[in-house]
Amino acid sequence: MDPLLIEVPHRLETPRLVLRGPRAGDGAAACAAVQASIESLRPWMPWAQQDQTLAQAETYCRRQQALFILREELSWFVYERGFEGPDGPVLGGIGLHHIDWNERRFEIGWWRRTGLEGIGLAGEAVWAVTRLAFDTLGARRVEARMDETNQRSWRLAERMGFTFEGVLRLDSSTPGGTPRSTRVYARVRGVEEPGAAQTEAKESRGEPAPAGIPALEPSGVSGEAGQAG
Repeated sequence: MDPLLIEVPHRLETPRLVLRGPRAGDGAAACAAVQASIESLRPWMPWAQQDQTLAQAETYCRRQQALFILREELSWFVYERGFEGPDGPVLGGIGLHHIDWNERRFEIGWWRRTGLEGIGLAGEAVWAVTRLAFDTLGARRVEARMDETNQRSWRLAERMGFTFEGVLRLDSSTPGGTPRSTRVYARVRGVEEPGAAQTEAKESRGEPAPAGIPALEPSGVSGEAGQAG
C-alpha cells in the first residue's frame, strides 16, 4: 500500500495528555518550549545548538505538518488535556522517524520541557506512540536510540519495556563534535509485543494491554517549562 493511504491519527489522547501533530500557527508555542529548555536539550539535540527564532519554529511546524501528510515523519507536540489550543503551552515533542513502511520499522524519539521531570509525562507520551505503532500501524519493530551517557532517556526506554540490544561504539558524534556511542533499545513483534494471533486471543479474553505501561503520577503537568528523555 502507498504510505499516503495509511490512516495515521493527527491527535492522540492519554489520561492526562493530548498529542497533536504540528500545524501552521504552532511556531510561537513551540519556540517558547524549546527556548525554555534549550540548556537541557543542547547536549543531545543537534537542532538545539542555538537559540531558536520564531520564524525557524514556524518553519519547523509547517515542514513537520507536510512530512506527516507524506508519511515520511510522524511528529506530535505534547499538551496537557484541555490546554491544546493555540495558546496552550507545549510540554514536549515525540515522533516516529526513519520509517520503513515495507518492513514496518520505526524509530521513536522524544524531548520534554524543562521543569516537568519526575511526573511521568515522557513515559505517558512514549507509551501512547508505541501503542499506536504496534496496534494501529502494524509495527514489527520500534526502536529507540540515544547517547550512551543520556541516562534519563535510556532508563525511560527500559521502563517502557524496550529491550537493550547493545551499544554502537563511537558510531557518531555529539552535537558539539565529540565522538559518542549509541545505546539501542527495541520492542519487537512476537517478542516484547505479542503477535497478531496472541493479541486477538487476549482481546477475546478481555486481558489488559501488554506490560510496560507507565504508572501515572498525579495530574498537574502545566506550569513551568526537561531534558530529553
